[in-house]
Amino acid sequence: MAKSNALPSDSPQRAAPLEVHRAGPAIPELDRLIHPRIRLGIISALAAADSALTFNELKDFLQTTDGNLSVHARKLEEAKYIACTKSFEGRMPKTEYTLTAAGRKAFDKYLDHMEAILQAAKR
Repeated sequence: MAKSNALPSDSPQRAAPLEVHRAGPAIPELDRLIHPRIRLGIISALAAADSALTFNELKDFLQTTDGNLSVHARKLEEAKYIACTKSFEGRMPKTEYTLTAAGRKAFDKYLDHMEAILQAAKR
């Protein structure tokens, strides 16, 4: 019986490794919480930043809408991958995001998984 390739829910937990080919090595499942384009963009931008990034900086960088960024950022925040700080600059609200230690660890693991996929594809 063939294995199902159904995607797991948006949980930081990992599914069992998937087999790439019958004779190929087993490759761990990618973190589906990070994998969507906007979430990966948020995590990548924060990992590369020297300091916190504002909501507007992330929105401009990712070329997305307020609502889209807000929904994806909230998922990452709920998983404790990013931290959100709200303040005021004068009378203007300011929302800043930083990558947490758990987020850095999850991102590093995600990159390791991507590297394993790339290495398997080169064989």
